[in-house]
Amino acid sequence: MLEVTNLAKSYPTPRGPLTILSNLTLSLRPGDAASIVGPSGSGKSTLLYVLGALEPPTAGTVTLDGVDPFALSSTELAVFRNRRVGFVFQDHLLLPQCTVLENVLIPTLVGEREPDAAERARELLDGVGLADRLDHRPGELSGGERQRVSLARALIRRPPLLLCDEPTGNLDRAAGDVVASMLFDLHERQKTVLLIVTHNIALAARCPIQFELVGDRLARVDEP
Repeated sequence: MLEVTNLAKSYPTPRGPLTILSNLTLSLRPGDAASIVGPSGSGKSTLLYVLGALEPPTAGTVTLDGVDPFALSSTELAVFRNRRVGFVFQDHLLLPQCTVLENVLIPTLVGEREPDAAERARELLDGVGLADRLDHRPGELSGGERQRVSLARALIRRPPLLLCDEPTGNLDRAAGDVVASMLFDLHERQKTVLLIVTHNIALAARCPIQFELVGDRLARVDEP
């Protein structure tokens, strides 16, 4: 379970603290799929970085399955992110010199090795329709195919939390619909906590739980 309580994030400036997020509280269970929309600059990506333990909050708490990542040592925090959080960004961030299969396996090269990692990578790539692209490199794939590789890579460690920052933002509508459908299908099968930040209203509406971030506050918008 992802638990966020009274979360705040601000940055120091010469004129005083710049508040990006204020008093945010949410709770998501395994199997929940939630979206966050809001205007550019409202702090959506910042919130995702804090929830993914890439940036510490200024105040409040974040716990995943009872663990506060910001109470961990730097080594423990790196392990936490590697094993407990999957990220899908707008830019696929694949290594151009590596094959599709190698890119998916990259997270498994850190920490404890998993003997079935290669088999699982092939299963994930088959699940996103890329079983015949294992030996291709990113430059030989379409934008939608590259994003599907990044999705498989995000799930290779079976993380309980999957965070997506504009996962279809660089894709045309047809490719975006394919990636979105595969994202929700894999989420449903693995029962992750799925949180999507997006400007795509249609994509956001596919999530049963919907939030809007405006004026540093998070509001639930799917409830009557």
